[in-house]
Amino acid sequence: MKQLTMPLTALALFTLGGCVTNSDLDVVRRDLDELKNRQFQVEKEVGGVRTEATARIESSFKDLDTERAGVRKGLADLQAAMDGIKVDMQVLAGKVDDVGLAAKKPGDDLILLREDLERRLTAFDQRLAKAETGIEALQKKVAEQATSPKETEKPTPEALYQKGLDAYRAGNYGVARESFTRFLEQHPKHELAANARYWTGETYYSEKKFEQAILEFQEVIKNYPGKEKVPAAMLKQAAAFSEIGDAKSARFVLRKLVDDYPSSEEAKRAKDRLKELK
Repeated sequence: MKQLTMPLTALALFTLGGCVTNSDLDVVRRDLDELKNRQFQVEKEVGGVRTEATARIESSFKDLDTERAGVRKGLADLQAAMDGIKVDMQVLAGKVDDVGLAAKKPGDDLILLREDLERRLTAFDQRLAKAETGIEALQKKVAEQATSPKETEKPTPEALYQKGLDAYRAGNYGVARESFTRFLEQHPKHELAANARYWTGETYYSEKKFEQAILEFQEVIKNYPGKEKVPAAMLKQAAAFSEIGDAKSARFVLRKLVDDYPSSEEAKRAKDRLKELK
């Protein structure tokens, strides 16, 4: 405003002096135009500063609101954590009470355990007494049987063999095997020895113990050549080889059976089996 006042004062002086020229007026006009431009520029800059200041103030308020929201959230989280700690403290206090109650129980438990043990010992003593009575009765019975003439007689080889055969037919393979084993131990040269060995193999075969059955049938084949049970042992041995998946050995035994005992009933069955194995 001071710059604008000076040209106006000069214009007034020139006018009053009566010696103002056109050139001087042009100078004054240019100064006025320049002052106007400067004033416009200043007002423009002031407006820009005002707008920027306003934007910054608004941004600051927004940041302040954001910070306030974060502080509120932090306070809420802190309060939740405090509440959780209170709950944990209550739970811990309850556990401490439980431990206190548990500490009082062992004495009662020991009393109950002692009473239970006493009852069990009493029952055990009673059972033991009964068992001793039963043992005495059994010993007496055994002594009486030992003096019986019938029991002192040794069973005949045929009776022992028949006992094993009856047990096999009844499905008592363990009992049958025991009888045949006793027979072979006591009468290894008996004419029924080959049969006893064969039926021992049959007990293993019936129990699906095929490897052991193969070995027993081989004992018949090796130790009793010419006996009627040899072809039967070879046929059943081939069947055992087939059961364990050894088709090659099964075919070998069947061919040998056909070659060595061509007129036997087992040889005819062996031929049929060979056709099935091809």
